Amino acid sequence: MTSPAGHGPLAGIRILDMTTVMLGPYATQMLGDYGADVVKIESPGGDSTRATGPALEVGMAAAFIGANRSKRSIVLDLKQAAAREALMVLIDTADVLIYSMRPQKMAALGLAPAVLRARNRKLVVVAIHGFAQGGPYAGRPAYDDIIQGLSGLASLNELQGGEPSYVPTVIADKACALYATQAVLIALVARGAQGEGSYVEVPMLEAMVNFTLVEHFYGQHFRPPLGEAGYSRLLTVWRRPYPTTDGYVCIVPYSDQHWHRFFAEAGQPEYMQDDRFRTMAARTRHIDTLYAELARCVALQTTSHWLAACARLDIPAAPYNRLADLERDPQLAQTGYFTSMQDPAMGTIVTPAAPLKFDGATARHTLPPRLGQHTTEVLQQAGFAASDIQRLLECGAAKQSTHRETTE
Repeated sequence: MTSPAGHGPLAGIRILDMTTVMLGPYATQMLGDYGADVVKIESPGGDSTRATGPALEVGMAAAFIGANRSKRSIVLDLKQAAAREALMVLIDTADVLIYSMRPQKMAALGLAPAVLRARNRKLVVVAIHGFAQGGPYAGRPAYDDIIQGLSGLASLNELQGGEPSYVPTVIADKACALYATQAVLIALVARGAQGEGSYVEVPMLEAMVNFTLVEHFYGQHFRPPLGEAGYSRLLTVWRRPYPTTDGYVCIVPYSDQHWHRFFAEAGQPEYMQDDRFRTMAARTRHIDTLYAELARCVALQTTSHWLAACARLDIPAAPYNRLADLERDPQLAQTGYFTSMQDPAMGTIVTPAAPLKFDGATARHTLPPRLGQHTTEVLQQAGFAASDIQRLLECGAAKQSTHRETTE
């Protein structure tokens, strides 16, 4: 078995993962990293990300590798009654079922939450939807770009730079994955106290509005409003890595002490006598002017000068990393953040590690599974006889990969 289940704080928890693309798989990867036995249930065609990005092997592309380690894969063609019956047997053995299929499609397959929970009263059912049920958008398809635009997130770039644009990462998918992981863990804790499972909705739009408005609801918290939505410090075009004479540096003077020390170091101590900059409230009102002056001062010295000065003055600062720099970052290198795994066919595969440590121990990772790599194994563990498994394979209700087993 290539699952890390049995190791980590979630050892003994079995999760049936019926999600695809990025949001759900990223959520279940986190749970798998920390010991849950995550069984990824795929259609015969597999998760679409198996073909997204560079690959050394068909079905094992970069996007899939990024969000699907620490899992096992089985293939069930849920259009077939035999596959749906097999899924119900697996549900008997599961603690959690998480899915991203739209509600109407789950119901059409006979897999509505009420049916699933009637089958297994201890089952936690987590449904990832684009939109909460009961609203006019319910049941619509949703992807990261749609949610970024609809949740107000893309408008932050308009407020900052004059034109709306998407954050160049699937931030809605990944942030909502954190909500989905939270949902699983909260529901499992509740089950421990109450003795039975629950049905939890994770609606992307509502989750991302919650995420975006933590600081950006701002003056709209009050009635009548005390100002527009949008936290001005974050929206200024001057909030960015600052050019130096030989590169860039990230500097964030924040407290009164930080600003006094910074301007003294820059040879401009009189700035902190300016009424616009004396207090936090005043600096917030005049943040464009303040950050523009910060940028002007930083541009006069080298990156190493400012890193040394900020370390001496206890002002938050750091080098500017591009993506290609991350594996060489001394913090990440010394803590062993990037994990190398060996596969007999693909060779060395590198992934970012799970960030949490429990009692000083780093999570154990396993390689993402081939499509249907564990079908026979999982069905056997659920109690299927060899002859029954063979019938499922022969009729196409299930599929077993013929690829040799991977190793850690």
